[in-house]
Amino acid sequence: MTVTTTDVGSGVHLRYETPHIAVLTLDSPPSNTFSWESRRSFMKALDILDADENVRCLVITGEGRAFTAGAHLGEDQSMSDEQLTDYLAEFSRVLNGVQHFRAPVIAAINGATIGGGLEFSLCCDIRIASTDAFFVAAGVNVGLIVSFWRLPRVIGLGPAKEILLTGARYTAQQALNWGLVTEVHEPADLMPAALAKAQRIATRAPLSVEVTKEAVTGAFEMDFAQGQALQTKRFLEMFRTEDHQEALRAFFEKRDGDYNRR
Repeated sequence: MTVTTTDVGSGVHLRYETPHIAVLTLDSPPSNTFSWESRRSFMKALDILDADENVRCLVITGEGRAFTAGAHLGEDQSMSDEQLTDYLAEFSRVLNGVQHFRAPVIAAINGATIGGGLEFSLCCDIRIASTDAFFVAAGVNVGLIVSFWRLPRVIGLGPAKEILLTGARYTAQQALNWGLVTEVHEPADLMPAALAKAQRIATRAPLSVEVTKEAVTGAFEMDFAQGQALQTKRFLEMFRTEDHQEALRAFFEKRDGDYNRR
């Protein structure tokens, strides 16, 4: 398939690698921060992708030497408390839009991932990194606070406290050791690895993938009884679907399932 692109505004590039795999590239040099304009572009792209049921996996990466440094600090210096609250709410819309996006989101972390950028990466379902990537929870470095809720849920309380309280720079290998990322690749191999993983996801039963993502995203907020009840409910729903029947046929016929009727 020929790669196609869609204009969504400045600071973000949207392209389709296949009908089922989309790539969003953050491009606001030098550190790919989310300005007012790039946030609007990003949310427009998410709305386009969310409405396209052909899209089964989204890959997000950065242009240049940065993944993202999160919100644009220069924009918030002259704001009133009310304006700053609105500003943070807008950035939270970006974060929550990624976390609750219908399809799985893979972060292909190519470089600097700092402050709100670390928080942004935590909203993605799967994180893989280049050997050039590094991570900084910059809150204590600039007199702010961020990532205290999501980071411990991903890597555990002990490592999260070290990262959050020191504000130090951590390598991709350290991130791998803590489970912040699941793979580390040479820079040239990062996007091929991300796209291969996206292709694997895109060939699974799409309804099952979407429901599984939704359930596991909220798993830490459920007690045991709630988790058991939701698993039973969703299992029965999936059992009745054509996706399940096609997945069984594909399994016994030793082929990928054909879910293109959606």
